[in-house]
Amino acid sequence: MAEITLVEAINQALAYEMQADPNVIVLGEDVGKNGGVFRATVGLLDRFGPERVKDTPLAESMIAGLAIGMAVRGLKPVAEFQFMGFIYPALDQIINHAARFRNRTRGRMSCPAVFRTPYGAGIHAPEHHSESTEAIFAHIPGLRVVIPSSPQRAYGLLLAAIRDPDPVIFLEPSRLYRWAKQEVPDDGKALPLDVCFTLRQGNDVTLVTWGAMLKETLEASAKLTEQGVSVEVIDVATIKPLDIDTILASVEKTGRCIIIHEAARTCGVGAEIAAEIAEKALFSLKAPIQRVAGYDTIVPYARMEKFYIPSSQRIIDAVSAVMEFA
Repeated sequence: MAEITLVEAINQALAYEMQADPNVIVLGEDVGKNGGVFRATVGLLDRFGPERVKDTPLAESMIAGLAIGMAVRGLKPVAEFQFMGFIYPALDQIINHAARFRNRTRGRMSCPAVFRTPYGAGIHAPEHHSESTEAIFAHIPGLRVVIPSSPQRAYGLLLAAIRDPDPVIFLEPSRLYRWAKQEVPDDGKALPLDVCFTLRQGNDVTLVTWGAMLKETLEASAKLTEQGVSVEVIDVATIKPLDIDTILASVEKTGRCIIIHEAARTCGVGAEIAAEIAEKALFSLKAPIQRVAGYDTIVPYARMEKFYIPSSQRIIDAVSAVMEFA
């Protein structure tokens, strides 16, 4: 079996589900003829035709509204926004309508739409192409927020997102699109939503992360292991609803926790995780909870990106700090 990249896994999952379910529709800017800005939808137009793969105007609010209309009438739209910074005009539709249909109709209607967008820095693009503002969506009741960090999880989680009866924000870390390859069986098996994935077992410290920051976190954990530190690595994967039980179980074992995310530090998802640990596992802690995060600034231009994105060394330094506590 050939190994594929994360973006190829996205394409594979879309093709599988479109073949299996004629109600699945792909729409967005340049998703058809051009195959998407990152080539995530390449080949789908030729395979499934213009009735199911729809190029749209540069109108994000319209894309979201069209997807919501399709969803509440029985289709399963997968709407792509080219970059996370472009999704903001669609917030009205997503927050005021997609997130509320089940509550608004007292359960009589739902909105099975998936809103996909690349996100995060590291691709040498202007700031609107490099945003990590997942906390906006995590704050909204009625939305599920999913972030894959490997080809296998991208495939399985996207299948699960499309099959979910409620709206899903599916954030794809753009700098991981072609970072690594894995064997991904095209078997249609979805991965569970709303659960964390424990990628490394350890006893000394818990590293909690998601999305693109998994790269630096795994690099740091490898170096720490060489130094004799036993590191547990958790990929949150679904940041809303949050699988806090898996995180708490790990912290109760290790007694130390560092949360790593690329998004700005203030009001990031890391703060919510830290609060949950403080409320429910305070007496298991041997050291204060640490956050290694982006800065409270606009994402800088290409030459400064590497100073904004948390580095593996910053993670190692944070681990060294908490390991000083007995």
